[in-house]
Amino acid sequence: MTVVRLREIAHEIEHDALHGHSTMHKEELIPALCEALGIEAHAHHEVVGLDKASVKAEIRKLKVKRDEAFAAGDHTEVKRVRRRMHRLKGKLRRATI
Repeated sequence: MTVVRLREIAHEIEHDALHGHSTMHKEELIPALCEALGIEAHAHHEVVGLDKASVKAEIRKLKVKRDEAFAAGDHTEVKRVRRRMHRLKGKLRRATI
């Protein structure tokens, strides 16, 4: 949502957290709107214990291999690569806090 639209929403709501909404930036406006509307703010998740960039790079490499195997008609290799990708994605989800 754009800052302009967020400011329009803030203008319609009477709450102390939204005082000065017309000069707020998006980073300030979203938490203020969440407080005024009683919405739980989204918490940023971090990956701990893994190098997220290297895991994602490996997944990208596996996607290329999967596409090559699919084009070649090697369904066994496609299944093997897809399982490996699935396991790596699971590792990322488990390492996310």
